[in-house]
Amino acid sequence: MRTPRIGVALPIIAPYAGPEAVVTIAQATERLGFHAVSAADRLLIPVGPHWNNDAGLPETHVWESLEMLTWAAACTRRIRVTTGIVNSIFQPPIVLARRLATLDQLSKGRLDVGVGQGGGTRLPPFYIPEEFTASGVPPARRGAGFVEHVAAMRACWAPDPVKFEGEYYRIPPSKVGPKPWGTTIPLLFGAITRRTIERAARIGDGFITTAVNWDDTRTQVGWYRDAGGTGTVVVNTIPIPPGAEISEAAFVDAALADLERARELEADEVHIVLNLLPLTADEQVELLEALAARL
Repeated sequence: MRTPRIGVALPIIAPYAGPEAVVTIAQATERLGFHAVSAADRLLIPVGPHWNNDAGLPETHVWESLEMLTWAAACTRRIRVTTGIVNSIFQPPIVLARRLATLDQLSKGRLDVGVGQGGGTRLPPFYIPEEFTASGVPPARRGAGFVEHVAAMRACWAPDPVKFEGEYYRIPPSKVGPKPWGTTIPLLFGAITRRTIERAARIGDGFITTAVNWDDTRTQVGWYRDAGGTGTVVVNTIPIPPGAEISEAAFVDAALADLERARELEADEVHIVLNLLPLTADEQVELLEALAARL
């Protein structure tokens, strides 16, 4: 079993996000020999007594993931850029397909795309209703609508003329571009339930999860493999959870332990999340340098 490739989550959460912070983390990731940077998607954070935030999301706004990844790609030459994840059904498939293909062209084929259908909670209904209200998309679009959205995006990346006829989305015969740098763009599905993980195995190019609990992660990866999944498995890890004491030694030990657990699961990539902590980009780089020195 080989050690998973290492990715680093970009600083996308206020107040530590910003153009200089993205450049600092992206260039350090490349300099240290790591594999990728990633950025997640969150339209909003609800307010009010009904919001219990069971997933422990940051209570400040998140910068737009595709623009952050474009900025990271512009200041690097080797590392891959990953959406981990973008909630695709909040955008029309032709719009998102063109945005992703543009980034893939600008980065010269370095884009990997994690897609999802809402998320934001780890308990039913597994999505934030306010995001669907704000984006004008009904929650019922999840499931079959998400599957159709993926098919419509892939149609946009195929040779012209593009035509798509579905229950939820239609694209009249037309020329659509740009096309991806290569033949297509890998789509990895973000999922936590057995049903959605098995869907990732059937029609996705891989699977993304977050290791909140490693026993759960082991079960999820098992579901993916048992369903015939052979694509890339990406595990997001949080070596130091928010509120915990931050030290170089604690981070390195925890990150190495996470890498070993991921290796045992035969995961392909581990993306290290530091952007939930009250750390500047330079402080995050110091931790990453300490980890690189131990690898």
